[in-house]
Amino acid sequence: MVSDHPDLEIRVVVVSGLRNTGAWPEVETRLAELETRAREGILQPLSEQDPRLASWQRAYRAFGTNPRRQRPSVDALCRRIAKKGRLPRINPAVDAYNAVSVRHGVPAGAFDLEPLGPCVTLRKAVAGDKFVPLGSPEEVEEPSPGEVVYADSERVLTRHWNHRDAHPTRVDESTESAVFMLERADSSVPSSALREAVEELCELLEPHCSTVGEHVLNAHERDLVIERDT
Repeated sequence: MVSDHPDLEIRVVVVSGLRNTGAWPEVETRLAELETRAREGILQPLSEQDPRLASWQRAYRAFGTNPRRQRPSVDALCRRIAKKGRLPRINPAVDAYNAVSVRHGVPAGAFDLEPLGPCVTLRKAVAGDKFVPLGSPEEVEEPSPGEVVYADSERVLTRHWNHRDAHPTRVDESTESAVFMLERADSSVPSSALREAVEELCELLEPHCSTVGEHVLNAHERDLVIERDT
């Protein structure tokens, strides 16, 4: 993927000992602030001229996806809160990265580490790839060859890069170890924007985890080895 997106940057946060139940007041406070701004008409969807969205639209079109049909996750979230004045509550960790995504205008997502295969890659889909969409565990989709996906050795983990997550690796209340990812597609979004978003996410996660670690993946650092509890 680096050859197609040389300035791609992925900020990774790995947590263990996650306590993903109960109330996280600091997350609810941020969500409430965003929802108030949305209801007052202050918080609007990202403009297509905003580099934070335009960069992802270019990336989606480059692999053959119409970003107005299958929207980048950050675009979908910002549109949803602007239209409805509220974001759905999933669970505290997911709510945390959704709040950070909207506040900073960058895509954010996460996988439960326990069901993940030993090697996760960002690659182009090939014939025979299978994807089980979030919320629909009985369905199986086949990504189009060339579509950018996250995948492990057993399954595709996302559709259209960051448009939709898979059901088997979702973060839920039982998740104890997880990997969070925040991304930029190119240098039109400064690295500092990702760094600030990650700092806020870590601030929200740290009171509810045993360990929180940060890592950066880019053209120079392409691999990350995560030690798992045994």
